[in-house]
Amino acid sequence: MIAAEDLVALVRNYNPRTNEKLIHEAYDFGRRMHDGQFRHSGEPYFTHPVAVAAILTEQQLDDATIITALLHDTIEDTRASYSDIQQRFGTDVADLVDGVTKLTNLQLSSSETKQAENFRKLFMAMSKDLRVILVKLADRLHNMRTIKAMRPEKQVQKARETMDIYAPLAGRMGMQWMREELEDLAFRVLNPEGRASIIRRFINLQKEAGDVIHRITGDMRTELEAANIEAEVFGRAKKPYSIWRKMQEKGMGFSRLSDIYGFRVITRSEMDCYRALGVIHQRWRSVPGRFKDYISQPKSNGYRSIHTTVSGRDGKRVEVQIRTRQMHDVAETGVAAHWSYRDGVRTENPFAVDPARWIASLTEQFDAEEDHDEFLEAVKLEMYSDKVFCFTPKGDVVKLPRGATPLDYAYAIHTRIGSACVGAKVDGIRVPLWTRLKNGQSVEIITAEGQTPQGTWLDIATTGKARTAIRRALREAGRERFIKLGAELARSAFEHVGKKATDKVLEKAAKTLRLENAGEVLARLGSAEITSRQVVHAVYPDLTPSDESQVEAHRAVIGMEPGTGFTRARCCQPLPGERIVGITQRGKGVFVHAIDCEALAGFEDQPDRWLDLHWAEGTHPAAYDVTLELTIGNDAGVLGRICTLIGERLANISDLHFIDRKPDFFRLRMDIELRDAEHLHSVMSALDAESDVASVSRRRDPSLTAVATAAE
Repeated sequence: MIAAEDLVALVRNYNPRTNEKLIHEAYDFGRRMHDGQFRHSGEPYFTHPVAVAAILTEQQLDDATIITALLHDTIEDTRASYSDIQQRFGTDVADLVDGVTKLTNLQLSSSETKQAENFRKLFMAMSKDLRVILVKLADRLHNMRTIKAMRPEKQVQKARETMDIYAPLAGRMGMQWMREELEDLAFRVLNPEGRASIIRRFINLQKEAGDVIHRITGDMRTELEAANIEAEVFGRAKKPYSIWRKMQEKGMGFSRLSDIYGFRVITRSEMDCYRALGVIHQRWRSVPGRFKDYISQPKSNGYRSIHTTVSGRDGKRVEVQIRTRQMHDVAETGVAAHWSYRDGVRTENPFAVDPARWIASLTEQFDAEEDHDEFLEAVKLEMYSDKVFCFTPKGDVVKLPRGATPLDYAYAIHTRIGSACVGAKVDGIRVPLWTRLKNGQSVEIITAEGQTPQGTWLDIATTGKARTAIRRALREAGRERFIKLGAELARSAFEHVGKKATDKVLEKAAKTLRLENAGEVLARLGSAEITSRQVVHAVYPDLTPSDESQVEAHRAVIGMEPGTGFTRARCCQPLPGERIVGITQRGKGVFVHAIDCEALAGFEDQPDRWLDLHWAEGTHPAAYDVTLELTIGNDAGVLGRICTLIGERLANISDLHFIDRKPDFFRLRMDIELRDAEHLHSVMSALDAESDVASVSRRRDPSLTAVATAAE
């Protein structure tokens, strides 16, 4: 265990004005509180807080953070209280220790609902004081370094949590060295064979090629000295997990990977960064598409550096990062650079970001998300993605995650612009909304009045902000439509049992079904999340029609003279559950129309031919055909999936023919045999949700009844 004096010496190295007495007091207090406690390895427990404090000294953090590290487990695991720490070490330290304690109690790898709630608490803690997260990350790093003392199943749980949450969080905060070490330590637990295999191949590669790092580092120094550029050059092999991830992403073996070595050039000034870039590109060939200038376009966490990949005469690629010393400090410590000390004073690093502003930019769009799955998706999309930089027509920069589309760009500018988006121009050329944007492109959004977000946009958008806004708009727009449709379905369902769907009845149904109110019942009924049978059963369980008694087809319509036959009009194809009217025709019986059929306008001057009809109560057989018009993607398996969807809803396809065939889509008509209006709604909702279905509608053609009218 590091002695108190040695820990103080580590702090004194970068902060000669440190409060040595207070650190000594915190060290002694923590040791007393943890006296008699031991780790899984058998060591005294206090060795852990001291190691966490030592890790934080590497980032040159302030006294309050170091003291918090020494005390971070006292409130949770000892008799010490918040007030004890507040009296001894001040409110600032007490609040930090309390924040770390609350984070420790979060089970971030638990169920989705719990995980989403805990992520909210994580962001809340970050927004109050980011140093809480810095201590927690150092705590996790030391636990991962000593993880072998844990039970195997606990090792896997902690390693997975580290890989999914803590490593990406460290990377997002700009502490790339910590991200890499956390990933490698977790990789060692989760896939020891894979890691050992990569290390063995590295050893073999060094035997074959010699010390590549030493050779290239020497060459770079020689070239830079010849150009009178003062710079430090460092080289290293990439971490095993980084190489493994590349192998998985690119689907290639170790021998085919090229850029497994990385080099860093630290210069005196920003101008020297660009001069060094020129020297390196003159000496080695640059690899197209592998250049990024994060100096002119820094990352949101303050990261600045030039990245380039070059190829030597032997074809081997190496990655080179070029930055100044101040940029390097931010690259090493990320947002922690805000608290860093150098020579006894807080570092005035012009590249360090304000942590409060950084966390606000990260979390601003999460407040609107209520659904747990959607919140988690938004968090992971925003936290764990690299950036691309695009320009507005006026030259302003818009930062987006890699893989973003013009739709994401539109929502990044303003939600109103995103919702009204109908197209985009990239570098002056009109492109589809699903185009993937690249660094440096100029993007112009085309909007139209009256445009609203479409369901298919969820397959196009990649950012959490855009997807959140689209879902919210779809919910608001769809809710009115679903409530209206649900009201009609409820009316029909209750009429079947001789009752009315009054507000009081629907409120009772909501209470029984544990829904918020009658409006929610109608919205869910209209969106096919619940069935009309469930709603009726919730209020009148004894009156719910039995599935066993089916209405015979020839007795399905009531209101005609005995022995009179009827025909469903082809123009509107009415279904049980819909309001209907009959039009008599000599020698052909009665033609049954939906009450809103446009063809009925042709019979307005013949009232003697009209009959007031209604469908018989009970369950009807799936024998009533309806024609649907669909536009679907022209891709392998799409039509098969659509047919399967229809079959899964116990509907039969009786006819199908194509109206139009294009290279990228098909338009077709499909006759489907259904039970009633609710059955139709269930099928159409399923089709509408299928990503390869661009549109689906019920075909109604008034011209199909013209022959019957003329025959009179």
